[in-house]
Amino acid sequence: MAPVTAAELLELRLDGLTIPLQLEPLERWSQTMPLRPRGDAESPAALESSAGSSADLAVWLGLLQPERRSDLMRLLRAPLLRDRSFGRQLLDSWAGGQLLVEVGMLLTTPEGRSTTPLLQSTLRRLLAEQREVTTLSLLRALPPQRLSLQLDGLLAVAETWRRQLGLQRRALEQVQALDLPPRDSRFLGEVAGGAGSVPQPRRQWLAVPHRREPLLLDLWAASPRLGSPPSPRPWVLLLPGLGGNADQLGWLAGVLAQRGWSVAVLQHPGSDGAALKAAIDGRQPPPGAETLAERLADVEAVLAARRRSQLDLPEADGLVLMGHSLGGVAALLAAGVQPREGLEERCRRAIGRLPIGNPSRLLQCQLPLSGVPRALARPADLRGVVLLNSFGSLLWPDGALGSLPVPVLMVGGSLDLVTPPLEEQLRLFLGPRDPRSRLVLVEGGSHFSPVRMSDSEEVVFRLGSELVGADPVTVQAMLLSLSDDFLQSLERPLLLPSQVRRQQGVTAYVLDPAAARRWWTRLKRWSPRPSNPGP
Repeated sequence: MAPVTAAELLELRLDGLTIPLQLEPLERWSQTMPLRPRGDAESPAALESSAGSSADLAVWLGLLQPERRSDLMRLLRAPLLRDRSFGRQLLDSWAGGQLLVEVGMLLTTPEGRSTTPLLQSTLRRLLAEQREVTTLSLLRALPPQRLSLQLDGLLAVAETWRRQLGLQRRALEQVQALDLPPRDSRFLGEVAGGAGSVPQPRRQWLAVPHRREPLLLDLWAASPRLGSPPSPRPWVLLLPGLGGNADQLGWLAGVLAQRGWSVAVLQHPGSDGAALKAAIDGRQPPPGAETLAERLADVEAVLAARRRSQLDLPEADGLVLMGHSLGGVAALLAAGVQPREGLEERCRRAIGRLPIGNPSRLLQCQLPLSGVPRALARPADLRGVVLLNSFGSLLWPDGALGSLPVPVLMVGGSLDLVTPPLEEQLRLFLGPRDPRSRLVLVEGGSHFSPVRMSDSEEVVFRLGSELVGADPVTVQAMLLSLSDDFLQSLERPLLLPSQVRRQQGVTAYVLDPAAARRWWTRLKRWSPRPSNPGP
């Protein structure tokens, strides 16, 4: 008898049943059975026909409720990883390791041992051989002859994902029902990418004591404003997200500079695009939340250099901190917003089950391992904060803005599946001290909408359309318009009232604090179980 080198038998444990299934006929069934909408049952004849020559398979599948069979088929067909570079990056990250630990507890050997080490090695091998890994291809490649899958637990994870998508759809309906006044916004055409009169950045290297290599900054000096006196305006410090480069946010910095705002875009060594590329090439582990403390030290060094007039930027009247994703978290910490005590305990409750509906929680829960950084002393000249797809629901479970005496613009996307807007923007926005603060939901916006890759730039990893959302360039035009109006509102109040803003086919819902509370109340009334990881 030939030695067994891969799994042949899968025991499904579901609803108190243990169902032994051979992988080969199970695969045929998953490929030949038509996928029906949830709730539509197939006929017994169709079930027996789809099971092929295996009568046992038809008998065992007949024990499952029709909806459970449909869920099983979707699970078997689903691609687990679609891209080699992104897959390797995920496997090497701390967050990916936590996901594999949880999956390994659901997919075990007959003796009940976790398959986490086998999952890691098998996924690496499959990613080296093929672009896409499905559930079935992974099951076939795992070495043990018999495997046991806790389907109850895995389907509960899938249900969490479905519920998150449903919740975000419902949230969009509820914000639409607020009946905000409409406004057709002007289009700042320069964001579409034409060079025109958009200024170009000056690149400056800044030596800092906490790093071996200097910091890279792209500096965009404000253009003179036609018809306006040359009085100084606030300057903007723009912070990229994890794995982000300075030039990926140049589209925003350049047009803000053209409209009269000086901008410095900071690139963080060790957690930028080069660091991601090195991780994909296997030269170093991928960056994660452990880089936040060093990023914060970068911000502190840049602000100190600005006070000493070491940055090649014109005179300014105050500072605005702006950040995307993890850069937004750094912006809040740099603004003096201290994390709440008890993060480790909140994390134990929040990621007791796979946090697939909010992956940013994994990043937040990595912080206790490396130490939660203390916030900086609030800059005396801070005038405002802009947060694009930021997060921090576990860092600030009772909201982040109550202690911040300056206005905040917090922007999220209705299709953001990395930092879901209800948990990671709306919850943080509740209770701002400054009435000029605004919360914005961009319909069709995703977590990656603010990031722009140039045609000549090497793309470190590619994202599917379900993660990109609406056309990023049109969303970016909306983000630019919102940011510019918010910055102007620091000088001219009420320039950014509550409204439904439409521009180039993109719709954004702009909420003042009172409208945000109404939205939150509507959501709590609709759902008796709003997500609440706080105490």
